[in-house]
Amino acid sequence: MTKPSLPKGTRDFLPSEVMKRKYLFGILEEVFLRHGFVPIETPSLELMQTLTGKYGEEGDRLLFKILNSGNFLEEADVAALEQKDSFKLAGSIAKRGLRYDLTVPFARFVVMNRDKISFPFKRYQIQPVWRADRPQKGRYQEFYQCDCDVVGSKSLLYEADLLSIYSQAFSRLGIEVAIHVNHRAILAGIAEASGIAGHFTDMTVCIDKLDKIGEAAVHEEMVKRGIGPEAATRVLQLIQSTTLESLIPSLSGTASGKKGIDDLKAIFNMLKGYTLQQEIRFDPALARGLSYYTGFIVEVVAKNAKMGSLGGGGRYDNLTGSFGLPDVPGVGISFGAERIFDVMESMDLFPKNIGGSLQALIVALDPESMEYGIRITQTLRSSEIAADQYPELVKMNKSMKYANDLKIPFVVIIGEEERNTGRLSLKDMVSGNQEKLEVGELIKKIKTPI
Repeated sequence: MTKPSLPKGTRDFLPSEVMKRKYLFGILEEVFLRHGFVPIETPSLELMQTLTGKYGEEGDRLLFKILNSGNFLEEADVAALEQKDSFKLAGSIAKRGLRYDLTVPFARFVVMNRDKISFPFKRYQIQPVWRADRPQKGRYQEFYQCDCDVVGSKSLLYEADLLSIYSQAFSRLGIEVAIHVNHRAILAGIAEASGIAGHFTDMTVCIDKLDKIGEAAVHEEMVKRGIGPEAATRVLQLIQSTTLESLIPSLSGTASGKKGIDDLKAIFNMLKGYTLQQEIRFDPALARGLSYYTGFIVEVVAKNAKMGSLGGGGRYDNLTGSFGLPDVPGVGISFGAERIFDVMESMDLFPKNIGGSLQALIVALDPESMEYGIRITQTLRSSEIAADQYPELVKMNKSMKYANDLKIPFVVIIGEEERNTGRLSLKDMVSGNQEKLEVGELIKKIKTPI
């Protein structure tokens, strides 16, 4: 006998949880559609050549690889197999992998469908992704991402619009957040000003771990990667700046730093035309380790919950170039649905009446009423009421418990008297009140409960 279990980093969802997730996705879709985004979908599987080299050193290590069909060892790299070099071996025995995010597949989608879409192209996508990360609170190996991206324009208006989407969505969901904003060019300017322009990637990989391992450990890791101790100290000093203006004296002599500051100033100026309910915060320590970002970057953190990032994104002007279509700029953001769900659960933010979809349960008291109940059930369904019939003749407390467990607000009780008079007993499961109503009155009552 096999003991039932789940792969680590995955989980089942009960019906009540699925309903809550649909509510969450529905709010996000409403916001996306209101801003002019349209939906697409891409396969769960992508070729490894599509995925590798797009997420940086750390990201590539977290890709789930899928063994080739059939005798996958037939074309295996024998030398890599003998040396037990799993990373080199994977290239010969796994040609496909599970998508790591929705952005790289989107770039591939744009290139393959460029003759079928109009630019600027604004899309949203809500689908699962997979990462071979160490599972922990708020971090799973299978999880949904909810993305919206724009490709085909360099206008900074889209950066401002995406920040507005974050503000509106989290306000609708009832979560107070801080939306951290930075620019990769500012980070490049910090590297130049610290004399380590050649170690830019090393610097950003280390900075991206600041919240997880702390300042001292980041300094130590930068030194291990070849960054001098004084330069590492200088980097840590500069990323503690709280305003764009405070960085100008240090970065004014660097072309990259000036570009980043000018872009963010323009974005913040555009935001004055929006009504924002959430805090937008400049954060020079924000690095977003994914290597495909080229400009504006953003990350969202809950203020009143201990959880990692609830979303993030940025500009990636060179991403489609890796698929043979250069000069197609893009910018986008992602919502971490699993973490947002967990935050909403912990803070009791979901509506109370979201537990189930059924509005009425029909309960028959005798065999003749079972057949009568079928007709009543169909009448309710034809009247756009979600209704079901309890399938057996049981004691009343058992059927009532079933209705309570499923959070069904109304129970229609049918016995000999109800059949003969045409007045059905309707029990309000919330108030406990019970009354006899004709079918038309009953339908009206269920649709518009007091």
